[in-house]
Amino acid sequence: MLLKKQTVWLLTMLSLVVVLSVYYVTSDPANNNLATGGQESDETGKNISDEDMKIITDAAGDEVFDMVRMNLEDKRGKMLEDLTIQVASDELTADEKMDIYNQMEEISEISTIEKTLESYIKNLGYSDALVKIENNLVDITVKADEEHSRSAAVEIMELVGAEVGTQYIPQVKFASN
Repeated sequence: MLLKKQTVWLLTMLSLVVVLSVYYVTSDPANNNLATGGQESDETGKNISDEDMKIITDAAGDEVFDMVRMNLEDKRGKMLEDLTIQVASDELTADEKMDIYNQMEEISEISTIEKTLESYIKNLGYSDALVKIENNLVDITVKADEEHSRSAAVEIMELVGAEVGTQYIPQVKFASN
């Protein structure tokens, strides 16, 4: 009886996907422009208000930070995958496997520290922050609405030092919003 319920549910979901696909393909392409809310605009963008352009620009700026984060996560994911394959090998000794396992833990720990520092920096009042830790260097890029100062950079460096200690060298850059 359970199998029949799962089959009905699956067929319902598949039919919903088909119906939505047909609707999307047959709908008017001018109404599919999400950036303008479905309104047509000419090449100069006259029908887009200044507020809408600011929202679009902010989203594009956030995409850069998100893209860097995703690339970093992909790179670390690949490293973890390679290390996992090495740990599964029967050719390594227990000590070698333990070293690889420690490397895997360090990669995960660094990722957690980066996310924690990003949230701490955002709590200082900045709109976004990107933290990247590599080779004992903490590279921090902060998106600031206002003009930045040395005291703001020092405050961020002190925050980083309190979180990770002196083993990492912080480097702060400011990007305008």
